[in-house]
Amino acid sequence: MLIDGKKVAAEILDQVKKEVGGLHFQPVFCDILVGDDPASKQYVGMKAKAAEKLGFRFRPANYPSDVSTNYLIDEIKKISQEPNMCGLIVQLPLPSSIDKQAVLDAIDPKIDVDCTGKINTDLFYSGKAYVEFPTAAAVMELLDDTKINLTNKKCLVVGFGQLVGRPVSFLLQQRGLHVDVARSKTENILELIKNADVIVSAVGKSKLITGEKIKPGSIIIDAGTSESDGGIVGDVDLGSVKDVAGFISPVPGGVGPVTVAKLLANVLKVAKKIVQI
Repeated sequence: MLIDGKKVAAEILDQVKKEVGGLHFQPVFCDILVGDDPASKQYVGMKAKAAEKLGFRFRPANYPSDVSTNYLIDEIKKISQEPNMCGLIVQLPLPSSIDKQAVLDAIDPKIDVDCTGKINTDLFYSGKAYVEFPTAAAVMELLDDTKINLTNKKCLVVGFGQLVGRPVSFLLQQRGLHVDVARSKTENILELIKNADVIVSAVGKSKLITGEKIKPGSIIIDAGTSESDGGIVGDVDLGSVKDVAGFISPVPGGVGPVTVAKLLANVLKVAKKIVQI
């Protein structure tokens, strides 16, 4: 059965829109774009449109690919101080000439809604953050949408990246679930895939997960993306997997829309926190 990410996202966004409408000010969201990569421009435009539809004000911030790290950091600090700023993120990937982590760490932790700065990342892994990594949170939403009790299920996270693999592993472990992680040097990866009741794949390698590799009835959450024939595909070969898995989130239409919804839900959390202050 396909997990409808658009439906899950719509439910989250409906609630966010209602709560934004009840605020006494208009929260501002900014997604910084460096360079002119077509995919990055598309992602920023998609988030801008979604934010404005919910009642946020989107603050554009575009810079050339040859911008220096120091200049970008100065700009981030200026934008952070703008009135009603409730969410600031930097669209990744950045050009190789830029010190990515220095830029991400320059974001004020109070409005770091992607949770990528060191302070918020450390708070997340200590269980004290008030926002979560949006994609990792999206994965958990899709798992919950299956209504399957995961107690005593074997969970496998394929990939251990900063934005998905590592935080998803942490969130699953927080629920007391058995979690294995497969990385590039994991030797028994095919065995782990075959025995897993739940697979979250976030590698960015087309057709990494195929029907003959998985356990019948398993839950597959595809959080990987890569380009193929001019389009975006996931890690999962949907054609061979859909008749074997019990549940599968497709790409596109699975994790992606829910990630945007969870990101904007984080912006709302910041806005509500500001109101309380």
